[in-house]
Amino acid sequence: MTTPTTVTTATTPTATATTATPTATPRSVTDPAPRPYESYVYAYPHKTAYRRLPDRPALRDLWSGEATDALSLYLHIPFCEVRCGFCNLFTRIGAPDGLTGAYLDALERQARAVRGALGGPVRFAAAAFGGGTPTFLTAAELSRLCDIAEDVAGADLRAVPLSVEASPSTATADRLAVLAERGTTRLSLGVQSFVDAEARSAVRPQRRADVEAALGRIRDAGIPVLNVDLIYGIDGQTETTWRHSLEAALAWRPEELYLYPLYVRPLTGLGRRTADLPDPLSDRAWDEQRLRLYRYGRDLLLDAGYEQVSMRMFRRPGIPSSSAEDYACQTDGMVGLGCGARSYTSQVHYSFDYAVDMREIRTIVDDYVARPETDFAHAEYGRWMDADEARRRHLVQSLLQAEGMETAAYEARFGTGPWDDFATELTAFRAAGWLAEDGAAAGRLRLNPEGLAHSDAVGPALFSPAVRAAMTAYERK
Repeated sequence: MTTPTTVTTATTPTATATTATPTATPRSVTDPAPRPYESYVYAYPHKTAYRRLPDRPALRDLWSGEATDALSLYLHIPFCEVRCGFCNLFTRIGAPDGLTGAYLDALERQARAVRGALGGPVRFAAAAFGGGTPTFLTAAELSRLCDIAEDVAGADLRAVPLSVEASPSTATADRLAVLAERGTTRLSLGVQSFVDAEARSAVRPQRRADVEAALGRIRDAGIPVLNVDLIYGIDGQTETTWRHSLEAALAWRPEELYLYPLYVRPLTGLGRRTADLPDPLSDRAWDEQRLRLYRYGRDLLLDAGYEQVSMRMFRRPGIPSSSAEDYACQTDGMVGLGCGARSYTSQVHYSFDYAVDMREIRTIVDDYVARPETDFAHAEYGRWMDADEARRRHLVQSLLQAEGMETAAYEARFGTGPWDDFATELTAFRAAGWLAEDGAAAGRLRLNPEGLAHSDAVGPALFSPAVRAAMTAYERK
C-alpha cells in the first residue's frame, strides 16, 4: 500500500491505516480551512454509512441484470498475528484451534451461495486476497483458499491479476511458494518503517533484519510485482529517518511503493493510548509535518524514476500490470467473500456488520463461521446507490488518480458533465489551486501535484449530505 530540510519531530501521536474508518465526519467543501488529512477515501460510500438492509434482499435479485463479464473477486481473511497500533481494519488477533479451518468452511459455503446467485456466465477479471493478513493462513490453508476462489467462485487465478497482502513475519517460503504456483502476480508487504524505533512507536513489533529476510524470500519466490507499504507521520519520525526507510525500500527495487499518512483512529491501540491528548485533527503542526514528509517522499521516488499513480501509489515504469486491463473500478461490479468483504452492484453496496473493537469483531467472526449456506444468499448491511451517489462515486474513484477522469466518458455514462453536477465542489478545488488547468484541453479533469497532495481533503469533500449524515450517526463499536 502507499503513502518528508529537517522536519520537526512530531509530538502528536501517529496513526495510519490501509483501509480505515474516518477519524471524523468528512467536512463539506464549503467549510472553511480544509484540512489535508480529513480521511483516506479508498471506497465510496464508507462502511460507516451502511445500515441494515430491510427484508434482507436476495443476492439473486440484486445481481439480476448486472454485467458479469468483468467482475472483481475479493476474499477477506480476518486474522493477524498482532494488531498494529494504527490499525482499524476488520481483523482479530490470532485464531483459536480450528477457527481458521471453520472460517474457510464458511467462506466455501458463502462462495457456493454467491456463485449460485450470480447465475451465469460469470467472468472475473481480477482477484485479491486481503485482510487482516491472508498469509496468516498456513500454506495448506492458502492452497484451499485458492481452491475456493477457483473451483467454487469460478475465478481463473492463473489467467487474471491476483494481488495478495502479507506481513514480514508471515511471508514464509512455503506460503510464498503456494501463492506463486497459484498465479499471484502482486505481493503487497506491509513494512511501514525500516527503523525499528519507529515500528515500536507505531505499535508494530518487528525488526529490520526480519523485514529484509522477508523481502529476500519474496524476490526468491519470483512473484512479478512486489509492493512495499511505508507510513509517514510516525511519532519521532524526521526527514532523515523517512529517507532511511525510503532508501531501504528502494534497494529492493520494488515494482510499486505506497506511501501512507499516519492517522489516529478511534478504538485502535494508538487511539486509546492518546485519548487524553488533544484531537489530532486540530493539530495543524502535524498536518504540516505529514505534508512535508509526503512531498519529500514523492520527490525522492520521482527522482528515482517512479511514476505517480495516485497520492499514495508509485510505480516503476515498464513493469507488468498489477491490475486488470478490462476492469473499471467506477462501473464494474465486485464480489466480496468473507465477513469483512464488501460487494458492489450498480445499485447497492453491501457487506456484513462492521466493527473495530476486538470484542465486537470476534462476535461478528463467530457469527459468520456459524452461518448456514442459505444465509449467504442474502445481503444484510449496505447502502442503495441512487444516480447522485453513482456520479459521486465515479468522480471520487477517477479524480483521485493522477491521470484524472476523461470527461467524455463521464458525460456518456450520465448524460451530464462533471461541472454541471459538481460546480460548487470543483470551483472550490480550483480556488484552492488543486486542479490541473491544462486538463480541460486534453478532455480530462485531473488534480495537479498539489491537488494530489490534498487527496484526503478532495475525496471527503465529494461525499453527499446523506452519506455525511449516516457517517455522523454511526455508532462506533
